Amino acid sequence: MRTGRPTFKLAAMRDAYQDQLDDLASGLAGMCEDVARAMEKATRSLLEVDLQLAEEVISEDTGIDDVRAAAEHRAFGLLALQAPVATDLRIVVAAIHGAGDIERMGDLALHVAQAARRRHPQSVVPDEIKPYFAEMGQVGVRLAEKAGQVIRSRDLHAAAQLESDDDAMDDLHKHMFTVLMDRNWNHGVSAAVDVALLARFYERYADHAVAVARRIVYVVTGQMPGPLTV
Repeated sequence: MRTGRPTFKLAAMRDAYQDQLDDLASGLAGMCEDVARAMEKATRSLLEVDLQLAEEVISEDTGIDDVRAAAEHRAFGLLALQAPVATDLRIVVAAIHGAGDIERMGDLALHVAQAARRRHPQSVVPDEIKPYFAEMGQVGVRLAEKAGQVIRSRDLHAAAQLESDDDAMDDLHKHMFTVLMDRNWNHGVSAAVDVALLARFYERYADHAVAVARRIVYVVTGQMPGPLTV
């Protein structure tokens, strides 16, 4: 029996350590869900000129910041106390960087909500281009949700699909400049600046979601990828 006790203790310690790694990943996936909701609300506040929704996004952003801080605290604690190696080390390093990417996504949703609040009760975007922003919002929310799923599953194929989804956002972003440069644009310079900035917020939001997916590829393969392919 004596020879079995140390083995049992080591196994219990290993299980506890694995639980900590799982909790770290779960926290990041939860952050993705939080920023997806933030962008969904921010987009609705933009399209519907809804001040209450904008205020909700703005007030809830501190919660996302707190979750990032907690995730980083857990990650640095694991580095200091567990000295992880190989895949475990990659998980912790990816979590530290990924938390920053996801928190930035929350900030970009915040910027959208702030723009809606700043122009209230007027609409930030002209009615004829609202469908483009509705689509950008849908693509952004879908990317954030998929990023959370990839964190949980470590599915490389699903990670690659985020790159394809990001192409749709890039196309919408480019098209927005075509709209702004059209000779029929008659909404003035101020509206054009607002639209250009908002389109950039959505495009950057998508880029950070893809960065999260790439970090999962790094966890699984040990290499940071270039552009992912399905």
